[in-house]
Amino acid sequence: MTEVHTDDVIAALARREFDFFLRLAFAELGGEGSYSHNWHIDAIIHQLDRLIAGENRKLIVTMPPRHLKSRILSVAWVAWMLGHNPALSFLCISYGQDLADDMATDCLKIMDARWYRRAFPAFSLSSRAVSHLRTRAGGRRMATSVEGKTTGFGADIIVVDDPMKAQDLTSPKARASAARWYDDTLSQRLNDQLSGRIIVTMQRLHEGDLVGVLRQRPEWFELRLPAIAEKDELIPLTRGRQYQRREGCALHPARQPLSLLLERKAANPFVFASQLQQNPVPEVGNLIEAGWLKTWDEATVPHGQGQVVMSLDTASKDNPFNDYSAFITARIVGKSVYIMDVCRKRLQFPGLKAKTIELARTHGVQALLIEDAASGQQLVQVLRAEEPCGVPSPIARRPAGDKISRVMGSSAMIEAGRLFLPDEAHWLPEFKTELLGFPAARHDDQVDALSQLLLWVQEKDLYRAPAIAGPEEMTDEGVAPALGFDQRWQGMQSQADPWGAL
Repeated sequence: MTEVHTDDVIAALARREFDFFLRLAFAELGGEGSYSHNWHIDAIIHQLDRLIAGENRKLIVTMPPRHLKSRILSVAWVAWMLGHNPALSFLCISYGQDLADDMATDCLKIMDARWYRRAFPAFSLSSRAVSHLRTRAGGRRMATSVEGKTTGFGADIIVVDDPMKAQDLTSPKARASAARWYDDTLSQRLNDQLSGRIIVTMQRLHEGDLVGVLRQRPEWFELRLPAIAEKDELIPLTRGRQYQRREGCALHPARQPLSLLLERKAANPFVFASQLQQNPVPEVGNLIEAGWLKTWDEATVPHGQGQVVMSLDTASKDNPFNDYSAFITARIVGKSVYIMDVCRKRLQFPGLKAKTIELARTHGVQALLIEDAASGQQLVQVLRAEEPCGVPSPIARRPAGDKISRVMGSSAMIEAGRLFLPDEAHWLPEFKTELLGFPAARHDDQVDALSQLLLWVQEKDLYRAPAIAGPEEMTDEGVAPALGFDQRWQGMQSQADPWGAL
């Protein structure tokens, strides 16, 4: 029986399985990017396998920083591919030449490793210049920047890794320049326009960044890996497997635990939405703009003022497990709306009823608005019939028009500075992200509940009759507060109808 040497086994595995190769490569490189395997790495490898097989030729990988994307795609995978086929030509591009050279140095370090040479004995270099590694088989790995020269260089595979600096993405001119650079320069560097491959990997920073442009084109496939899952989904992995990712779970808890991610989300929801969730929210351009939102301090609005109102947008009857119900509680003082609390949950009807009663009692709700649709219809009927203590009789609100028209109808109040949000609240980042992302955001239940509330406030303003003698009216005893609209209406109803005799 032939004895199998351990080094031979390692070499065979490194040659055959890229995930095993990665472990060796990261051990060779060491440093702060040390390797820790996670399912998202298998998801990336699966897409690389599809690229090699020709199932897809243009791949986008968007994911948060510190999750190994650069070392996997620009360093280790390039070394592994050149080991298998030293005649391949790679063009590896980053936003700066220093970064491009650093990754090339890491790639060379892997190629010089003893285990690499044992895995790929036919591989050898003819040039060790960091920015332009050449193999004796005619292949090469050229490292350059977005502004670097690529004239005369053709590639079989192009890897673009973070092509723009974060500070450049605030400039429309810089973003447009990046798109032109790709179309006019980079895409022309493929040796074969029909069979060449291109990979773009980056963390999103703006809706108009390079990925924002490319993802609109049908030939591109995007593997989007947000730091916190936004929905339940099945993600294809290597060897025919799938990973069931659950909503609300961190991408790689060993690297960035959920608690840390939530802290970052609360600190800056806009940066979090783009860099970590890969879903940039425009601060200007959607129906509601960030600059319109005002803040308030609880101490500035005494509890005795105004009216506490809760607006409820309920989940679909058919999809209580997938759809959210949203509860927004606000204090209405004059023409201003002060949001006190936002609650968003997936609830079946018993839980929906219980949560409505709980929140109404907790906040001392005086008016309860419920959308007269879906499970809201049943909730209105049950609350009216049972009349639970501490819960006002619900006001059924029949939505008029589509979601967008309703938000447009209420957005003038927000633009006028009549909507106030607290400085801090655990629900605030998610609420603002959905509000500012509408109508492109994945969810809109909180926006529906808000527009329902604001439209109701507008209607109260519209039908509030002016006082006859200004803010005060005279009585025989002196000055007395003016009667409100409801009181005046009741007084008019008690009088004889002047039109009745006609």
